Amino acid sequence: MSAHVPPDTDRTRLDKWLWAARFYKHRTAATDAVDGGKVKLNGMAVKPAREVRPGDRIEITIDEDVRVVVVRAIADKRGPASVAQTLYEETQDSLARREAARETRKLAATPGADLHGRPTKRDRRRIDRFGGF
Repeated sequence: MSAHVPPDTDRTRLDKWLWAARFYKHRTAATDAVDGGKVKLNGMAVKPAREVRPGDRIEITIDEDVRVVVVRAIADKRGPASVAQTLYEETQDSLARREAARETRKLAATPGADLHGRPTKRDRRRIDRFGGF
């Protein structure tokens, strides 16, 4: 008879941790992000099954935002958001860059702001004339 060895709780898969820390809604989305090179562990592109440990540095790219976080705790089950926030600490550089990007987006014009709905009959004729249709 072999003794039951308890699971090692100081590490877990990267995709599980990203899902548990609520960076992605679904574990498959986390796996796809890691496979797609959107997540780097300690500066290196890795596979979703790579183990994460406290102290590891993870760079996560979601849309235009890049977050750099340091793993503080391990979880392989998804819990409340209040618990998920205790799993990591975002670096000061990352916070400053995201805040600067947020301000830049706030000052930029909204795409399509100069458009006023559907083209008029006159606009359509101009489009057709220049488009060659």
